[in-house]
Amino acid sequence: MGKQYDYDVLFIGGGHAAFDGAAPLAATGKTVGVIESDRIGGTCTNRGCNAKIALDEAVQVTREAERLGPILEQHPSINWQQNMAHKRDVLAPLPGELVQRLHAGGAHVIQGHAEFQDAHTLLIDGQQRLTAESIVIATGLKPHRLTIPGHELAHDSTDFLDLTTLPQRLTIVGGGYIALEVATIANAAGADVTVLLHGDQALRRFYQPFVQLVLADLRRRGVTIIPNAHVQTFAAQAAGVQVTYGDGQHLLTDWILDATGRIPNLDGLGLDRAGVHATRQGIPVNDHLQTNIPNIYAAGDVVAGDQPKLTPAATFASKYLAQLLSGQTTAPIHFPVIPSVVFTSPRIAQAGMSVATARAKGYQITENELTTYWYYRLDREPIARSLQIHDPAGHLVGVTEVSDQAPVAINTLLPAIEFRFSRDQVNRLVGLFPTLGYAAWHRA
Repeated sequence: MGKQYDYDVLFIGGGHAAFDGAAPLAATGKTVGVIESDRIGGTCTNRGCNAKIALDEAVQVTREAERLGPILEQHPSINWQQNMAHKRDVLAPLPGELVQRLHAGGAHVIQGHAEFQDAHTLLIDGQQRLTAESIVIATGLKPHRLTIPGHELAHDSTDFLDLTTLPQRLTIVGGGYIALEVATIANAAGADVTVLLHGDQALRRFYQPFVQLVLADLRRRGVTIIPNAHVQTFAAQAAGVQVTYGDGQHLLTDWILDATGRIPNLDGLGLDRAGVHATRQGIPVNDHLQTNIPNIYAAGDVVAGDQPKLTPAATFASKYLAQLLSGQTTAPIHFPVIPSVVFTSPRIAQAGMSVATARAKGYQITENELTTYWYYRLDREPIARSLQIHDPAGHLVGVTEVSDQAPVAINTLLPAIEFRFSRDQVNRLVGLFPTLGYAAWHRA
């Protein structure tokens, strides 16, 4: 780079779509800056995935103890304050570690809010002007908020993941990842949980017969799930917050989680001044992650497209941009198979072709009842099933599983799907025995 710009590349945002590519890009000799108005690491690291899984660890321990029954002489319960303190201990060092990683690669961390002045210029906190040859928008998503009367009485997932005291009565509006994962955690910790669905399905991206197994288990544990709730108002009462839904029905609650989805985080970016086109779904990009302005790119959840809004997809896109912007590749991005999982109890995980697509193509679908398989009987899992999809040539092209072991099983089988292993190649993969990995390959 000559003297024309301050940086070769500036990333707006400090989450996985930025830092995973910024450090290796800087290590190639490019001048790189990462601009973040909050903590480096973004939503996933600080107030999303990592926080959720830290709180959920205690849930998994109580679930396994419950299943093992009389084998264990004492059964644990969750201390909410201690669990929250554990979450903070796990998360506290992460932003600093990521800053060190960026610095070690040679990238600069710039604290503040970035706003476009033109296609090459950003204004930081209304004061500092920085220019770059290329700019990457990696601002992710933010919580969608209801606009009904009393909406200010509801909270978002960030608030829940930092609650010092768990409300006795917790109402969740929504039926996606966040809604069902919070319902699982809060119920296991002793809250009286109600889930208000907008329609008649939850977790719409997952195989519905498996979703129904999870919902039935939550109901058995005392969670109230109301489909087609059509929430209308929230109103403060002396004894709590009154929720009006359905045909004039009411419920009284102590705390409301608005889990009605997430939307592109584009506020205050000044995209119009740079000429960048955006829609309600996010920022459209081409197969090189370029926006309609050639030197401005977008990566991660803020992108409008078919890729799932998940951390692995953001990480892959960020690493691709590191190669593209350093001249190591000129090829278009080609996403691998991106798995997804909802951390309910049991979990549902999936990768590759969906069951609906497989049925339309006439592919082979094999269902496995896993509760009778000896490895799943070790901890007496009451819900454990999988579906595997093979194409006419015998390649494994899709898999979904509901069980507490599901994430490990799906991770084990990912290489077969991504690299289209033949049955002979699969048969040569012998995992450690006795482990779940061995069992997964044995079924593939």
